[in-house]
Amino acid sequence: MIGVGMFKAVIFDWDGTLANTRKAVVHSFQKVLRSAGCGISDEFIERRMGIGTKKTIEEALEECNLNFDDNMVEKLTKEKIRIQANCTNIVDLFDGVNELLRTLQGKIKIALATMSSKKVVDKLLPEKRIEKYFDVVVTADEIVKSKPDPEIFIVSSAKLRVKPEECVVVEDSIFGIKAAKAAKMQCIAVSSGAYSREELEKENPDMIINSLVETERMLSFIFNI
Repeated sequence: MIGVGMFKAVIFDWDGTLANTRKAVVHSFQKVLRSAGCGISDEFIERRMGIGTKKTIEEALEECNLNFDDNMVEKLTKEKIRIQANCTNIVDLFDGVNELLRTLQGKIKIALATMSSKKVVDKLLPEKRIEKYFDVVVTADEIVKSKPDPEIFIVSSAKLRVKPEECVVVEDSIFGIKAAKAAKMQCIAVSSGAYSREELEKENPDMIINSLVETERMLSFIFNI
């Protein structure tokens, strides 16, 4: 295991970590699920943010005891992505994001690893003016297995040309922490998403913070200063 302060890359999650996408995600899911006759709570959706659109839709349809096939799920997935791509005006970066990314840039490799679709991310990053900070962006379009499977982080480290154990992941969900651990990466958990600090602590992240405004604590951990 590589020592703290010897990281060569930081891999950020998007939904609930860098950006408050909750309204856009819930709205787009609810619209397509209602069209399929599936009534589900907002919390059901919020607590699955990070596992991917397709898997969330499948779990919601199962919860509603509805019959479905791959074609139906694919159709609902595409429509959900289309709706969410038009909701970027209700997505905001969390406080501290720009400062943190600006501080890290040039000192360490930076990746974005998100189970959001490429269509949504390709629209959001330029709009929020942060695309310049990322050396690599990996979206759900490139991934077969969703979190908590480590695939997305393994793909990210390969694209960065950095060993998994030389990466630190910043995540807000229990699925993300599990995936980071399975990838043999260290993990900073931030309680800005749908999961409480207590729930995140149960997954034993290497560090836990309340928000990305705690820049100094994060930098101390990443650079061992």
